[in-house]
Amino acid sequence: MTDKPTVGEYMTKDVATVSPMDSVRSVARRIIESEGHNGFPVCEGRKVEGFVTARDLLLADDDAPIFTVMTEDLIVAHPDMKVTDAARVILRSGIRKLPVVDDAGNLVGIISNTDVVRSQIERATPGKVGKLVRTLEQIHEVELDEERRTVDISSLVPTQGRVYADELDGRKYELDRGLAEPLVVIDNDGTLYLADGHHRVLAADQLGIDEMDAYIIKTKQPIKLGMAKTARKENLTSIDDIEILDYAKHPLIERTKRLQ
Repeated sequence: MTDKPTVGEYMTKDVATVSPMDSVRSVARRIIESEGHNGFPVCEGRKVEGFVTARDLLLADDDAPIFTVMTEDLIVAHPDMKVTDAARVILRSGIRKLPVVDDAGNLVGIISNTDVVRSQIERATPGKVGKLVRTLEQIHEVELDEERRTVDISSLVPTQGRVYADELDGRKYELDRGLAEPLVVIDNDGTLYLADGHHRVLAADQLGIDEMDAYIIKTKQPIKLGMAKTARKENLTSIDDIEILDYAKHPLIERTKRLQ
């Protein structure tokens, strides 16, 4: 993964679709009964033939087939496209979702304006991890090892005492769709300090997920970590010690209120 996120990293891969021969009535029912869908890609097999939205169905006959009302002149994205480029397309075209197709024109995912925003929040990239490693090596004058593996979240020592409920909801959204970023963990002589990913860990815990993918920064000898001192000061020994703050307690919201 590069420091510039791609559409393939943030798209939803499990995409609900409809057939060109489905009736307007059946698709309208699916939109009403679904959570958050206001339209669907129209596919013949895996090939994208069009896109239909709730607006397209408003004045259509209930028995009309979808291919008669769908939009055929589509803007689509490729998995290798940078998210920033997809964002420009979404912004300039005014559409909310882009079907994502491979080189053969097969549907492989969909990316929305929500996914674009999410891609810019709390990202754990190799570049970010590398910068942390170099910083720790310079401060402590040691050599560190890196590896990628899963960790048991119950074994992690948090280094942040509070998370926000709104961001926690966003992390649940990611985990539900298999889109969560890896954690960043420092293994200091066997003690696993969570350096990055506190919202992701709590979201996983609430969803009953026991293990998560992580970048592991491993010390070859014990070092005095500043984050370890923070954990001790705030009495943080497990993820159960992290406090979840309500939306209204977010400092930016409080600041806005003070301006009124």
